[in-house]
Formats: sequence, C-alpha cells, structure tokens
Amino acid sequence: MIWIMIIMIVALALIGVPMSFSMLTGSVWFMLTSGMPQTLMIQRLIMAVGDSFIMLAIPFFMLAGTIMNAGGVATRIFDFCNTLVGHIPGGLGHVNVFCSVIFAGMSGSAVADAGGLGAIEMEAMKKNGYDEDFAGAVTAASSVIGPIFPPSIPLIIYGSVASVSVDQLFMGGVVPGLLMGVLLMVMVLYFAIVRRYERHPFRLRALIRQFLGSIPALITPVIILCGFVVGWFTPTEASSIAVIYSLLIALFLYRTLDWKSFKKCLKDSAISSANTLFIIGTSTLFTYVMAMEGISRQFADVILGISSNPNVVLLVINVLLLVLGMV
Repeated sequence: MIWIMIIMIVALALIGVPMSFSMLTGSVWFMLTSGMPQTLMIQRLIMAVGDSFIMLAIPFFMLAGTIMNAGGVATRIFDFCNTLVGHIPGGLGHVNVFCSVIFAGMSGSAVADAGGLGAIEMEAMKKNGYDEDFAGAVTAASSVIGPIFPPSIPLIIYGSVASVSVDQLFMGGVVPGLLMGVLLMVMVLYFAIVRRYERHPFRLRALIRQFLGSIPALITPVIILCGFVVGWFTPTEASSIAVIYSLLIALFLYRTLDWKSFKKCLKDSAISSANTLFIIGTSTLFTYVMAMEGISRQFADVILGISSNPNVVLLVINVLLLVLGMV
C-alpha cells in the first residue's frame, strides 16, 4: 500500500496538482485505508507548525522582506550596489548578485529577493542592453543565496524539524552564501567580457552619497548576525526585530510606506507564510507515514549497503537530494 501512496503522489504532481496537496492526498488516503486514527492526521498537521516557537520566525522574516520591498529599501540597496560595483565589466550583473547577498541578510527568502529586487534588476539590465535570458538567469541564481545566507527560512525549518541549533546553522550559512556570491560574480565577469556588456565609470562622490543614504538598510544584516554571535536574541526574536526595524526606517526615515501599502504587505506575507507552513505540515505528515512503515530505515540500509564511509554516504545523500530538489 505504501507504494500505491507514492505512485498516487507522483501521479498527482505530474498532472499539475501542487506538491503539498499531492502529499496530503496520498498520506490521508494511506492513513484512512490502513486504519490509523483520523485524529492523528490533524494532530500531525498542527504540531508540525504549531508546536515550535522557532516557526514564528518564518512569517516575521517574510513580512520584514515585504516591508523592505514596499518601503523603498530595496531600491536604495540597488542604487548603492550600482555605484559600488557597477563600474566592473558586466556591472549590472554584479549589482544583481551583490544586492542579493545584502538582501539575503534581511529576508532569508528567495521569493522576497526575486519579487522585490529581482524586478528592479531585470528591468535595469534589459534597458542597458543585457540579454533577457542572461538577466533572468543571474536574477534567479543570485536569489537562491537568500535560503542559504542567514537568516535563512529553510534553515529555520530544518533546525526546527531536526532539533538542531538554528544559531549554529545560521553561522554555518555565512561562508557558503558569500562563496556563492563571489563565484556568481566571476561567472558574470566572464560573460560580460565575452559578450562585451557595457559598464559605467566609477564615481566616488556618488558612492559616498548612496552609501550614506543606504546605511540604515545596510546595517540590518549586521544587527541580525551580531545578535546571533553575541547571543542577544534568538532567531524568532531576530525576526520580530527585523519587522520593527524595517517599519521604522520605511515610515519615519525614508517615509515611503503608507497605510495602503502596509496592508498589502500584511496580505502578501500572510499568503506566502501560509503556503510555506502548509507545505511543512503536509510534508511532516508524509514523513510520519514513511517512518511508520519503515521506508526511512530501508533507505538508510540501502545507502549503508553502498558504503559505510562517511564521505561516500554524504555524497550519495547529496546526489539524492539534488534529484529530489529538481522535482
């Protein structure tokens, strides 16, 4: 029966049913036909997101990212990065990557990055003669830094599910996030030279002016990272601080956020948070069914049957996660 459930989930996903509903349908069908208590389904769905204090960080960080986009913070970050690295060959491509690194330290979400800064970056790159496919690829690739660099929402989810220190996960994401940014900029430089993309001259006075105007936005990642290192606050408390800080600079410093825009921010972040938390709930239910049927143990036995070397095991797991991640 377990394989019928898996085939059902795959079939539903292939015909276009969202993955969360596919997992929910298959898991519920299995639990009903196997005689599991119906109350257990509700319990597992609710406990996945309602029994963890750390999960509160997800909607707060999403709200912070939405407020920064609506409050003009994203535009100021873009202007600063443009004066800082725009003079390098492929300037706007480097701006795209550099902005993503900074914004990743504020929202922890690829969606917030692509939806806010991504739209600004794509429009600027197309206006300045960059190929549309190149602009889209750089925007998509650079926005993935968000889920890796702290405060990463996927790391919050993993830390909650696996009972691992989220603070340590955040600190472990700093170097990979920066490394991704550096390598992406190297790639942009190569294509810029090959395709002869334009660049603008370096202006020190403009850089100083943009930097001074962007300081309130730029210190947001510094506040969050320093708070983790020193132990001033937890990830959930950091998410609340990020919301309050983004509201203060958008309302009183930049004065770019009105009541109508704020209501839209609340609505957009609520929808995004609901989607994310629903996926967590349904995947937790699916994982519970798999664990109860011993499928997880069978997968572990198969991997250990290949090799007991820790490096080989990690390699096999990464290849498996790569394949699953494509889906």
